[in-house]
Amino acid sequence: MKKIKVAHIITKLELGGAQQNTLYTVEHLPRDKYEVILISGCGGILEEEAKKIPNTKVYFLPSLIREVNPICDLRAFFAIWRILCFERPDIVHTHSSKAGILARWAAWFARYSLPATRYPKIIHTFHGFGFNLYQKWLTMKFFIFLEYITAKITDKLVAVSEENIKTGLENKIGTTEKYILIRSGIKISHFVEVRINPEEKKKELGIQPNNLVVTTIAPFKPQKDLSTFIEMAKIVIQSPSNLITKSPVFLIVGDGELRNNLQSAICNLQLEKEVILTGWRRDIPEIMRITDIFVLTGLWEGLPRTILEAMVSERPVVATAVDGNREIVKDGVTGFLVPPKEPQKMAEKVIFLLTNREIAKKMGGEGKKIIDTSFDIDQMVNQLDSLYQSFFLPAP
Repeated sequence: MKKIKVAHIITKLELGGAQQNTLYTVEHLPRDKYEVILISGCGGILEEEAKKIPNTKVYFLPSLIREVNPICDLRAFFAIWRILCFERPDIVHTHSSKAGILARWAAWFARYSLPATRYPKIIHTFHGFGFNLYQKWLTMKFFIFLEYITAKITDKLVAVSEENIKTGLENKIGTTEKYILIRSGIKISHFVEVRINPEEKKKELGIQPNNLVVTTIAPFKPQKDLSTFIEMAKIVIQSPSNLITKSPVFLIVGDGELRNNLQSAICNLQLEKEVILTGWRRDIPEIMRITDIFVLTGLWEGLPRTILEAMVSERPVVATAVDGNREIVKDGVTGFLVPPKEPQKMAEKVIFLLTNREIAKKMGGEGKKIIDTSFDIDQMVNQLDSLYQSFFLPAP
């Protein structure tokens, strides 16, 4: 049986959910059925990891960048087009907004250099949309138009949450039959089976054994609105409540372009002792074990892996009421949903959970019940395998 050649294309291999899931897919597609190539922009923290994936050809393109830059974007388009004409993949699967637009059109135009029998099938995964309500109106409408017109040349649109499908259809991006739900997966066993000494892990991170821990995990970029997390921390610490018998510490796991801004905000609010910037970490299952409350302040999301990881670790979640967050966090049952950019309301929920430990524990337990095998990363790969195969099944 001839192998199917799949090209996965993503803007940048930073340490985020979309990037980690893409690399996992690239590595775990069965090589007896697939030949896999990966195309990415440069400068991501996961580049070395990508280079080590066995039996995978990897291309890094300096011109493929996240920012809108007409010259770089044109160069990236032609670079991708040349690679696709040379590699002649059967499937082009794109991820992230910039690569999703440029690479899908490059794949479509590559058809003119290929025989009709080798036209690649084009798939795009929405790990979240490139447009949002916090953009200028014309900018938002321009990005919606780009997704609308590009969906017309796309064979299948993969969404990681029902909320994303709803948003896409509301904006006339694709049609119902083009969408398929394949959830953003996590390695559930890594979180269920983890065993640690909590005091030693806290000591490693500079936390006292009696401190309660409020954690967020996110890249330091505007979408994640980490300034709200810091403002929330200040409100919690200044709370007059005498029921918080153990002083809370606030962990921010991640890094990125806004690091200096966040450090300045921490200093300005005099939170140097209470807020810890850990940098990027690979020991997330262990960090979840010492976490008492998980918080996510994102302004827009796809289906955040970090919330799934917190819930399967039996941690209550306080998250913004946006997109996929609303789909998995059951307000008042597994945690709380609050409006974006509302540090006071977020602080109130965090204080409630810090002062009602039995309720917090119960919510964590209810969260774990929701994370079934449909959220497992290996199930995600199996679903993608089935999707790819469906393009080449004989017509009934």
